[in-house]
Amino acid sequence: MPSPPAPAVAETPLVMRTQAWKDYGLIDSGNGRKLERYGPYRVVRPEPQCLWRPRLDQAVWDAADAVFDPSDEDEAGRWRFSAAPKETWPLSWRDVKFKGRFTAFRHLAFFPEQAANWTWLDETLRADAAPKRVLNLFGYTGVASLVCAAAGASVTHVDASKKAIGWARENAELSGLAEKPVRWICEDARRYVAREVRRGAKYDGIILDPPKYGRGPNAEVWRLFDDLPALLADCASLLGEQPSFLILNAYAERISGLSMAGLMRQAMADRGGRIDWGELALMEETSDRGVGLSFFARWSNR
Repeated sequence: MPSPPAPAVAETPLVMRTQAWKDYGLIDSGNGRKLERYGPYRVVRPEPQCLWRPRLDQAVWDAADAVFDPSDEDEAGRWRFSAAPKETWPLSWRDVKFKGRFTAFRHLAFFPEQAANWTWLDETLRADAAPKRVLNLFGYTGVASLVCAAAGASVTHVDASKKAIGWARENAELSGLAEKPVRWICEDARRYVAREVRRGAKYDGIILDPPKYGRGPNAEVWRLFDDLPALLADCASLLGEQPSFLILNAYAERISGLSMAGLMRQAMADRGGRIDWGELALMEETSDRGVGLSFFARWSNR
C-alpha cells in the first residue's frame, strides 16, 4: 500500500478571530495599549501592535480598574489599581470555568485570543463520537485542557510550573470537571514527550503552545527556535494511526504562520491531511478592528 501524500498546506493564511463573550471583551485599542474587560474589571495592558489611535475618549481609559506598567519588553512590570482587587475571581467560557488573576507578567492567567482555538477544539471533539486522547503541552492554567475534557476527551496536561499546575487543578474544580480523565503532569515538555515516544504511547490530538523562552522544573532551558523542530517531530511520532489534529501556537515576533506550517509539513510528511496556518486575533466589541497576537499552524485529518 502506498504511503499517504504529504499534507496539503493552505495557500492563504487564516485569521482566527476571537469575538467578545460574557466574561471577556476588547473594549478599545490604540497607542500601544489594549483596554479590556475581564469579568468585573476593566484593564489596560501594553500591546505594541496597536499602532492606531483609540476610538474612545481618554476618560474611558482613565477609569480602568487596573493598568499594567511595563518595565521591559519581556512582559515584566507592575500593576496599578484604582482600588484593591480580589486575588482571584471567576470567569467562564462555554462549559469551562476558570479564575482570573493579576499575574506579574501582564496577563491574567489565560490568553483570551486562544478562544478561537478553544472553539475549534470543542466543535471538532464533539463532532466525533469516538473517544479521543489529547496531549496538551505547555498547558499553563488548563483552559484548553478543560475545553477538551468537557467535550469528552481524555487529556494529559503538561506544564513545567508547579504553580500553573495548581491553578489548572483549581480551574478543574471550579468547572466541575475534577473527576474527568485529566492527568496533570509537572515536567519539562521535551522530557515528557521523549519518554512517551520510548514507551510507544499514542494520542489522537496534540496541542503545543510553547513560549519563546522558558525553564523546566529542573532548570532545563527552552529556546523556541532551537528546540521546536525536534519536539514537533517527536509529537508527530506520538500521533496514532488515525489522528485528529496537531496544533502549534507561537508568540515569537520573528516567526510566522507560514514558517510553522512548513515545519509541520515536514513533521507530518507521510500523514496526508491539511495544514491551515495564520494568526489569532482579538476583535473589538463594537467595531470591526482587530489585533493580531499569535501565529498558528494546525494539521487536521479533515
